Amino acid sequence: MTSLLLEPGARLQGELRVPGDKSISHRAVMLGALADSPTRVEGFLRGADALHTLAAFAKMGVPTSWQQDGVLLIDGVGIEGLRASDTPLDLGNAGTAMRLMTGLLAGQSFASDLTGDESLNARPMRRVADPLREMGAAIRLQSDGTPPVHIEPVERLTALHYTLPVASAQVKSALLLAALYAQGETVIREPAPTRDHTERMLRAFGYQVADTEAGKTLRGGSRLTGQIIQVPADISSAAFFLVAASIAGHADVVLRDVGINPTRDGVLAILRLMGADIDVFNKRTWGAEPVADLRVRNAKLHGVDIPRALVPLAIDEFPALLVAAACASGVTRLTGAAELRVKESDRIGAMADALQALGASAEPHADGMIVHGGSLCGGQVQSRGDHRIGMAMAVAATVAAGPVTIADSDNIATSYPGFVEQAATVGMRVQEVA
Repeated sequence: MTSLLLEPGARLQGELRVPGDKSISHRAVMLGALADSPTRVEGFLRGADALHTLAAFAKMGVPTSWQQDGVLLIDGVGIEGLRASDTPLDLGNAGTAMRLMTGLLAGQSFASDLTGDESLNARPMRRVADPLREMGAAIRLQSDGTPPVHIEPVERLTALHYTLPVASAQVKSALLLAALYAQGETVIREPAPTRDHTERMLRAFGYQVADTEAGKTLRGGSRLTGQIIQVPADISSAAFFLVAASIAGHADVVLRDVGINPTRDGVLAILRLMGADIDVFNKRTWGAEPVADLRVRNAKLHGVDIPRALVPLAIDEFPALLVAAACASGVTRLTGAAELRVKESDRIGAMADALQALGASAEPHADGMIVHGGSLCGGQVQSRGDHRIGMAMAVAATVAAGPVTIADSDNIATSYPGFVEQAATVGMRVQEVA
């Protein structure tokens, strides 16, 4: 088990391209596997989570290969071409894969078992399983509603009209993937917008998904056609450098090819509300996804009451944003973010503990946090096995008064392989230690 050691005095300068978007990489494997012809994926995230998804589909009979240029080729088997795995599908720490694949496998003609590591097997699954059961799926969870997940085959799923009780892209996506195998038209209404990568990618693969007054609408029974997918750089990974450059003195960093999907750009809006200096330029479209280059320079941040409407659009970026709050003048209030309690860790509790360990004033609440900005000291923090907590505290260390040690940092590779090396290239004084 390794730790990260960060020394104070970082001066962030330069440019980089963070790894490919994890959410899009997961979905490219899933839809590429179900397509009637091959799919070429450029920029696939070769992190642990996405590789677990790739391995799971290989166990279900989907041929894949890597080209010399790092391109992933997926030889799709068609929407009815998956076959049963002879062992449980181990998804490691990939919560996105667990939830989306529960929907995708609910309509198959064979039984499936999904499992993961200790952290994933403690995460709630009833909010996915319950609406899938309304479609006729036969899903068995543990008594407390957690994985492992067992799915029995059913003759046919039935279309569902469903309003999500809580905004969740993962639940929405699970239902859309199940709807591919359902009889009739499924309609899903969201209480607030969530990331729409599944809808965009389904359309890119030639499958009609309509945005109607009633909600997201999809009719089962169509086919998918293989595509060339260009995966943008992940805005969730870029967020760490957006915050680091905002709080570090004399910083000037350019981030290339970042996905700026409007259902994912809440981090930009929130940082700008806090006074961040971020330029978005060279806008273009890669397939169905908008992409741009971002330039960020240091700025005097101030506390804000984060608008609740922006919370679902930045849900994975709050570990980094809470560091920005701790370094801003005044008070920042986050509410409406109970979803953070059921991520890879309890991110509200984990971030409060980590910030407090570096001398910050952070008051956790059931659905958010109040952070009083100020200065940070050195010390040791725990990542709790959560990659985003570890990277967020690496960002905090750029302005701490002394060295910071981040324990249990191996998990960072699940979403950001090469983080230490890339952070060093723009001036963060970071190294791995035993």
